[in-house]
Order: sequence, then structure tokens, then C-alpha cells
Amino acid sequence: MVMLLGAAVARADDAGVADAGPQARRLFDVTQTAPVKQAEAAMGEAGDGLKALLPASWQTPAWLGLQRWQWLAVPILLVLVALLTLLFARGTLLVARRLGRGRGAADAVLARLHGPLQLWWASLLARITLPVLSLSAESEAVWQRGFRLGLGLAFFWGALRAVTAWSEHFGTSEFALSRPGSRALVSLFTGVARFALVGFGVLATLSEFGYSVTSVLAGLGIGGIALALGAQKTLENVFGAFALAVDQPIREGDLVRVEDFMGVVENIGLRSTRIRTLDRTLITIPNGKLADMRLETFAARDRIRLNMKLGLTYGATAAQLKEVMAGCRAVLEAQPRLWPDSMSVALVGLGDSSLDIEIGAWFGTADFNEYRGIREAVLLGFLEVVEKAGAHVAYPTRTVHVVNAP
Repeated sequence: MVMLLGAAVARADDAGVADAGPQARRLFDVTQTAPVKQAEAAMGEAGDGLKALLPASWQTPAWLGLQRWQWLAVPILLVLVALLTLLFARGTLLVARRLGRGRGAADAVLARLHGPLQLWWASLLARITLPVLSLSAESEAVWQRGFRLGLGLAFFWGALRAVTAWSEHFGTSEFALSRPGSRALVSLFTGVARFALVGFGVLATLSEFGYSVTSVLAGLGIGGIALALGAQKTLENVFGAFALAVDQPIREGDLVRVEDFMGVVENIGLRSTRIRTLDRTLITIPNGKLADMRLETFAARDRIRLNMKLGLTYGATAAQLKEVMAGCRAVLEAQPRLWPDSMSVALVGLGDSSLDIEIGAWFGTADFNEYRGIREAVLLGFLEVVEKAGAHVAYPTRTVHVVNAP
């Protein structure tokens, strides 16, 4: 992003518009608009008129270069600005809520903007009322810069809160709950947006203090190239995070198998992904490496398979085998979660120590805990079938015939 900003500035330099002079230091200065200028002029005239009515004794310097009447006017103006700030901030929120009525995201964002709105209105109103004090040009310039910084701080503070509120609201929305991958993507873009806002805020502050923004951005563009070359692994992990968010091979909350371990994905961040294993340990894998690994997710399946072999001892007769296989089919058919046309029960081999019956079936559930309950009921049913048929479950045995030597 820094390189893109640097390239944009370079194009602006070529077009002859990069150096905007003093205007470049007023990126967020709304005090230059016509209504605000008119209000400032009116307040200045009021200050001059008030000063002309005061006796000479009130116009003598008292402390820190301020005249007596100015010291008296400061607390009055502070109270006035505070009251008007509360009034205008609440009015702004009220109008915004009416315009955004019925939109959950708008309500969530507006609930976080009370503080930034108060700071914005306080800075603007203080700037408008400042000419009443008839300060010297140097003092007024210092206060103007402070109020412009307050306006900029309010803007970026509000933007950061709005981004956070929107991401939190989206994470609990019905859309995000039905699409877990979208939450990881929004979390990723939220981090990028916060980083961009902080960067622009720093640039706006440097601009206010007289530094050339174009020079800073050009320097950052060159530095960004060097950073990209020196931080290839970090950038690889960031692009890996984007790949995981877009392709969505895994999502937050998924039960996954990665190489030789299993666990639940807890967080997909900009640099790494954290997976909570079945032993409750936490494994952190860089996104660049994770994107190239073999990933298996169990959350995408719509059913779970039961595949096993039931071995009976060689003492079982053909009639007993048929009875056991018929009983196993009945046990499976009694399960309401049995997937249609997915059952298979057949004698598949004569093993070294058992008659092998292969049993396969699918159950229509994606919840592994529910599947474990189904599997337990089915296995107990199989044992009951074997017991009723008079057969026995086989286990590995070896018969050794000992012949006496002559």
C-alpha cells in the first residue's frame, strides 16, 4: 500500500499538482468553508465591538500576555462551547439515526461515534468563537493549528471506531453466521483498514506541522520497495492470509487436519493462523506456509461414514452368518439418520483367524458428537445380533499342533 501511495504521488508530481503549498497542510480543515469563514468574521466583529465598549483598565495585560477582559471571556466561551457541543453532537446523532433507521450496521456505528462527534464539534466551535478574544496573529495561529489537529483526530478516531463497530456487527449478523469464511475475510480487511487509517492520520499530522506530504510519501514509496525486498517472508504470510480468506480451504471454527495433527481453527490473522488441537494445545502456523500445506476440513462434509469389519470365529455355521448379516442390516435400518441407499453388509473374506463381514453405511449428520452416539448404538446392536445368533466375535488366535517325535 505504501508503494501504491508513492506511485500515486509520483504521477501527481508529473501532472504538476503534487505541491499544493499551504493548502496541503489543511487536509481536513473544514474551517476554510464559506459558512465557517462568515461565522468567524461575525465573531471577530463582535469581539472588536465588545473591546471598544470596555474601559481602558480592562484592556491592560494581566497574565501570559492576555488582557483582563480576555481572561474573563475565556471561561464564558468554554462553557458556551461545551453546551453547544453537547447540543450539536446529540442533534447530529439524532438526525443520523433517523436517516439510518432500520439498518443494524448504521445503529452499531452511530453508537460508537458519540465521543468523536463531541471532539469534532468542540474543535470547530472553539475555532469559530476564537476571534472574539482578538488575540495576536501569532497566538491565533497556534490555536488554529490546535483546533485543526482536533478536527483531524476526531475524524480518524471516528473512522477507526466505525470500522470496528461495523466489523463486530457483521461478525454477529445472520449472513456471517451462515458463512464463517466471510468473518475471516472481514477480520482481515478490518486490520488493513485500521493500518491505513493510522497511516493517513500520521501523514495528516505531519502535513499540519509543515512537512511536505509528497516528499514523505515518495520516501515511503522508496522505503516500501526496500521493505518488500527485505521482508519477503512477512509479505508472503500476508498474501497467504488473503489466499486463505478468498479461497477458504479452512474457516474459523472448522475442525481440520493439517499434515499430522487435528484441531479447531481459532483465528486466521494477517501473519499466521492459530489452531487449537484435540489436546487443547495451540499451534501457530505462518499463513504463507499453511497455504502450501495439505489441508483437510471436516466441517464441509454433509454426512459421516461408518466402515468396519466384524470378524466371527470359524465355528460359526453358514446359517449363523446369514442370521448375523441380516441382523446387522436391521440394526442399521433402525437408525433414523441412515443415508438412503448407502448400506452395505457382506461376507468379504476368510481371514487367518476369522470370517470377515464388511459393514459400511453413511449417516446424515455433520456433528461428530452425534455420530459417536449413533456409532455406539450400532456397535452394541451388532454385539446383540452376534450373541442371539449363537456365534462369537473372533480375535487373533493361532493353533499350534505339537507332534511327539518317535
